Amino acid sequence: MDRNYRFRIVNVFAESTFGGNPLCVFEDASGLSDEEMQALARQFNLSETTFILPSSAATATVRIFTPSHELPFAGHPTLGSAHVVRELSGAGDELTLQFMAGIVPVRASGKEWSFTAPVVGAPKPRPASQPAALIASLIGLGAADLLGDPVWVNTGADQLLIPLGSPDAVRRASPDTALLDQWPANSLGRKTGYVFAFEDGTHAAVLARYFSVLPGGGVGEDPGTGSACANLGGWLLHHAHPTPCRILVSQGEAVGRACRLVLELTSGREIRVGGTVRALATGTVSLPGPPLF
Repeated sequence: MDRNYRFRIVNVFAESTFGGNPLCVFEDASGLSDEEMQALARQFNLSETTFILPSSAATATVRIFTPSHELPFAGHPTLGSAHVVRELSGAGDELTLQFMAGIVPVRASGKEWSFTAPVVGAPKPRPASQPAALIASLIGLGAADLLGDPVWVNTGADQLLIPLGSPDAVRRASPDTALLDQWPANSLGRKTGYVFAFEDGTHAAVLARYFSVLPGGGVGEDPGTGSACANLGGWLLHHAHPTPCRILVSQGEAVGRACRLVLELTSGREIRVGGTVRALATGTVSLPGPPLF
């Protein structure tokens, strides 16, 4: 007998129907093996696919898979999954999701969702092992384009943050595919870089881009990266940015998927990342039983 699994496609951080970062959410992953979850994520081939499961400690458990591996935490999958969990469970506008990285509080106001990063306060950045000029060259820029040294920050997922001196430098960034073997890797072996710059000389608005080296070679660009936005919050707290504050982060311009992320730093030094979730499609996947793997 076939096993049927319903899924939804939602766009996160979206200001329009086809904006934002797309996400596939499986409503109830009970009975799916780890290998089947990975195969389904590869089948949909989005940056992430999530699978909702029961939890005894939170409103729901969420597992996150990229087409190649599982993640302990990620931003836009948190918000998109929360939107689906609320509709399925009637949990209300405040709920908690259990990830490999821990339990994350999520709240909503209509279609606007925000999560609180698993790490509270200012995590101590870890210096990059490569020289700053080399890291700048990896994204096709020079050392003069940097605002400061690239550093690793972890507020739920460790990522390399590359502060740049101007939005123009962010727009000019173009990873050099001849240097992919020199990209630094995080604790999961992923090679990524989050480049950002403050707009108009203020700290009220940021332009950002997120690059990742693809498993088969080449470089991909993520439209909207909530976990990296949270790490930007950690970077700001480390640099004694005044709190409370609210910062608008724009991402996805270069890939035609405009994303609007709202970064909030509370007076209690919590880091919150939010944006709009828009539902786009629903469907069903039928798999033969028992589990294929």
